[in-house]
Parts: sequence; C-alpha cells; structure tokens
Amino acid sequence: MDAMTEPSPGSMTKRAAQGQATRGQLIEVATRLFAERGYEDTSIEAVLAAAGVSRGALYHHFAGKDALFEAVMKSVEDRINAELAMAIGGARDPVGALTAAALAWVDLAGDPVVQRVVLIDAPSVLGWERWRGMGEEGTLAAMRAMLKEVSDSGHLAAELVGPFAHMILAALDEIALVIARAKDSEAAKAEGRVAVGALLSRLLVP
Repeated sequence: MDAMTEPSPGSMTKRAAQGQATRGQLIEVATRLFAERGYEDTSIEAVLAAAGVSRGALYHHFAGKDALFEAVMKSVEDRINAELAMAIGGARDPVGALTAAALAWVDLAGDPVVQRVVLIDAPSVLGWERWRGMGEEGTLAAMRAMLKEVSDSGHLAAELVGPFAHMILAALDEIALVIARAKDSEAAKAEGRVAVGALLSRLLVP
C-alpha cells in the first residue's frame, strides 16, 4: 500500500471512534431489552432493529448473544460500583462506610436492570461459577479492604477479616436474590435493609 492509498491517522481515529460509538449503542440497547424481556426472549434481530445497525456491525464487536450479554453485565456492574463508591463517600468511619455500601447494594437489588441482568439472568447465562467470579473479581478485594479498616479501628478481630469478607458478601448476595425474586420488591427491599443493618451491627462490635 503506497502513500496515496494508505488511510490517514485522522480517518483511522474517526473510524475507531465510530466503532466505539456503535459498540456503546449496542450495549445500551441490549441492556434495555434484556432488562425488559429477559435474555431468552431477546433475539439478536430485536437488538439490531432497536439499535439500527447491521448484523455485521454487531458481530464485529461481539461473537454472539452470549458475548453481548457479558458486555452488558460488565457495563451494569461498572454502574453498580460507581454508585457504591458514591454511597460511601460521606461516611464518617469504616463501619459507617461498610454499612452504607451494604445498604446501597440492597437498594440496587430493587433496580429492574440490576434485578434482571445481574441477579436473575446472569447466573444461568454465564454459569454460576463465572457469575460469582465476575462479581468477586473486585468486590471481594474491596470488602477485604473495608473490613481491614474496620479491624484497624478496633471493631473486628484481625483474624476475622478474611472469613467475614466471604460471609458478608454471601449474605448480601443472598438477600439481593431474595429481593430480585420477590413479588413485592419494595417490601422485600425494606425488610432487607433492616436485616442487613441488624446483621452488621451484631458482627461489628462497637
């Protein structure tokens, strides 16, 4: 290829930006459809029609519906992490930060997108081990870090930081699943907030 036919850096940058915009649009549309209809009842054709893109454009970015769902899952988890970070921003102490994060997760379990994508469909679409692995990649480390601060402040024995990180995450995920599957999600969420607050107040000594 000579200088006359070689694409300019500007055109390559524009093409890359367009590709990222298309990918983002597909994830946004698929998130809405997966949340409204569920994974099984959302076809690739429905995503293409709603996004207004070609089949080739979709397969350029994703190998198939499973890969698209995984990208949606990652996008929703990024939003969850951002909201949890905001929730603990005003905490005055380590126990308050941990409690704020736990209660924020309970609230997010009532979000229709989080419910359908992360809590209902993801375990079956990705498989239980993969689902737990995606959730724990950063979450377990963050829980350990928060509990380490709780321990350093004198509210938890140091040897309990590791076991409690797993136990508290398991309890929070379980109550989130209960909320996601409840007929009355708001009532379940209210009960969950009370239960989580009581659990942490008993586990973390004053």
